Parts: sequence; C-alpha cells; structure tokens
Amino acid sequence: MPASPWTPLTGGCPCQYIRYTLTAPPLITHCCHCTYCQRESGSAFVINALFTAESVIHTTNQEPILVTTPSLSGKGQIIARCPKCFVAVWSNYSGGGEAIRFVRAGTLELKVDIPVPDVHIYVGSKVEWVRIPERVETFEEFYDVEMVWGREVDERRWEVLERIRTKKEMGDDGQKGEQN
Repeated sequence: MPASPWTPLTGGCPCQYIRYTLTAPPLITHCCHCTYCQRESGSAFVINALFTAESVIHTTNQEPILVTTPSLSGKGQIIARCPKCFVAVWSNYSGGGEAIRFVRAGTLELKVDIPVPDVHIYVGSKVEWVRIPERVETFEEFYDVEMVWGREVDERRWEVLERIRTKKEMGDDGQKGEQN
C-alpha cells in the first residue's frame, strides 16, 4: 500500500517570534516520562516528534536561543527556545547530534496535528496516574534505536542512522577517530 502524501505542518512558540514548517513526516514520536522532561516541561511527560534537521524549516528570520541542560545520559541536550517567550520548540540530544530535531509536539499550530506517540520511554519514572494504551510499545528507559527503527524498513530512518554512525566514527576535525 503506498504511503499517503505528507502535508507540511507549521508551528512555533506562542508569541509567534519563532516559526517553523515541517516538510516531511516524523521519523518516530516519543512520549518521554523521564524526570528531566517532567521538570523541563512542568508536566507528567513530553511528546517529542523526531524530524530530520533539514525537514524543520525556519519561516521567520529569528533564531532560537540554544540552552544546554542535563539529561539522563549525562551528555546533556540542547534546547532551542524562543528568546522572547522562552518556550522550548525543539531540542537536540548528543546521540543524534544535529541530524535529528526533537520537535515539541505541543508547539504545532493545530493540536489535531500532534502525532500519536509510537513509543513511551522512561516509563520507569512515569507518574502513577498516567495510563498508556496497551498496544503502544513501552521502555523502562531508552531503547535500542536500530532494533525499534528497524522493525519497519524506512529509508529515511536508516539514512539518519548512517549519518549519526559516520559522525561518531569521525573526530571533530573530520578525521577518523574517537568520539568524545
């Protein structure tokens, strides 16, 4: 069965200073229950739709401020925030580098466009009253990306994984070496 055509989505911060268009479907959508996301969002979880960086297009000339915050991996994450209203619009984690943007689904223009989570992660720290649908995959912590993403052969996902692998194999100077 052919995939349905993607309709670009738009979003941004509440004050409209930072705006974006998503030109391709998400690679996967996470509902993260880690304590860092709980604190960062002020909620019980955060929904992140993962997009290739090149499919997240700025539609205003304004740039978000980049704030480095702690993460469970110990390597931190870089959160892109509006410099006026300080809402987080996306983040980049060390594992995906600049190749993947974790777009905060709540910043999409139309709430009907918020993708349903494919996986719930860090459910070991989810709040007790949150109920996860039975058919959705759950993980106590994070998951093996190649196993989860490999269940459905998707050229876009594999291309992103190859870019991440190559970057890890190459040092900052572009020479083959160890990743910090």
